[in-house]
Amino acid sequence: MRVVGVIEFGGPEALQVVDVPDPPAPRAGYVKVRVHAATVNPTDTYMRNGSYRPLLAADAAPPYVPGMDAAGVVLEVGDGVEGFAVGDRVMAVVMPTRPEGGAYAEQLVLPAGSVALAPAGTSHAEAATLPMNGLTARLTLDRLGLEPGQTIAVTGAV
Repeated sequence: MRVVGVIEFGGPEALQVVDVPDPPAPRAGYVKVRVHAATVNPTDTYMRNGSYRPLLAADAAPPYVPGMDAAGVVLEVGDGVEGFAVGDRVMAVVMPTRPEGGAYAEQLVLPAGSVALAPAGTSHAEAATLPMNGLTARLTLDRLGLEPGQTIAVTGAV
């Protein structure tokens, strides 16, 4: 399997395509996904340049793989997972500091709670943009603590 990651931290030139072993079959509570799209976020630069080094899992080793959002198709479903079937189109939040790395990979094995069905009618690229943007919007609304009847203006939305 191929990933895009860094062996040595640095600028954009540090990113490289690396062959790594395929991830294992998903254990109970996990889902295996073939990635069709992954987003590029400003925070991915922190993985690439080494700023996330203190946050990396103790057993993380190069290549360090960025990427916090992915979309693709379910390949396998672990025991006890409900709501997903092989072939389902999904989107996912990925923690790049985990030992397996982030979303810039051909396949991911993720906790089922980090995966959601992609909205009908969206492309993989469109679905991949939703997890972190949606979580950011949700956290913002939670922190604002708006009361019923209050209004919020969203600028820059398309």
